[in-house]
Amino acid sequence: MLKKDDVSIGLGLWKIPKDQCADTVYRAIEAGYRHLDSACDYGNEIEVGQGITRALADGLCAREELTVTSKLWNTYHSPEHVKPALEKILSDLNLDYLDSFLIHFPIAQAFVPFEERYPPEWLYDPDAVNPAMKLAQVPLSDTWGAMEELVRQGLVKRIGVCNYNSGLLHDLMSYAIIKPAELQIESHPYLSQESLIRLAKNYGMAVTAFSPFGALSYVELEMAGADESVLTQSIITESADKYNKTPAQIVLRWGIQRGCSVITKTTKPERLQENLDVFDFALTDSEMAAVSALNTNRRFNDPGKFCEAAFNTFYPIYD
Repeated sequence: MLKKDDVSIGLGLWKIPKDQCADTVYRAIEAGYRHLDSACDYGNEIEVGQGITRALADGLCAREELTVTSKLWNTYHSPEHVKPALEKILSDLNLDYLDSFLIHFPIAQAFVPFEERYPPEWLYDPDAVNPAMKLAQVPLSDTWGAMEELVRQGLVKRIGVCNYNSGLLHDLMSYAIIKPAELQIESHPYLSQESLIRLAKNYGMAVTAFSPFGALSYVELEMAGADESVLTQSIITESADKYNKTPAQIVLRWGIQRGCSVITKTTKPERLQENLDVFDFALTDSEMAAVSALNTNRRFNDPGKFCEAAFNTFYPIYD
């Protein structure tokens, strides 16, 4: 049976409102979550830090038991900005180090000073007549070299990448002195990403899947339709009935049974507990294959679409 030590169900902090964030983090740690997935761009790291600080002060766990992840935003790719960006994150989270620090997107944008706007988000000048992204000529290898220095200085334990494709992984491995420890990608039954996950594991990288329920994370952003929910698929509902689990638990079980950690987002106490209760059963090989067969390569978090629609800039990173 797959154990919690092999993979984790993490709490994702994207889109959690500031006024709910500290309490949600505290309740999650109280419920047993030890993996917290944050980012500068989520705009709530001060509140995340408040929740962590209160949980540690109340003795819910030791700092060493937590895996706290954050991410380097696009505007801080230049080597001279990487460490200050991390230091800002650590200050907001009220932590001395990160367990994992990831390049958020393989997209380098022009620097925006902290005092001007934080988080800087995607638009270079939101008040411009025709606001758009402003790109920067920073090779990913330069950014990675600055990330490695953070490990040497003891500010982060591990470094990795998000939203990389196979070509970028091959390239990264050709120049990395400190190899990436983690790849975080969108993955769910409609976007199984089998080859990319296999490649990452061959390179010795842990894989973390975000948006494990697919469309549910994107309906409110008008980036998906409500009819695209994977939770109503017959293989999911029939397995839920068979194992006396919810459809969401079946999808999460499929995710971790592939050997991936999975990031979920909720503010509801009952859902926090439900999402953790997936280690007491296992899907059969045929059930796993049937869920994987739902794959249609449907990507919801695609810069090639949302950057043009929302930020007036066509910038695809996937073919």
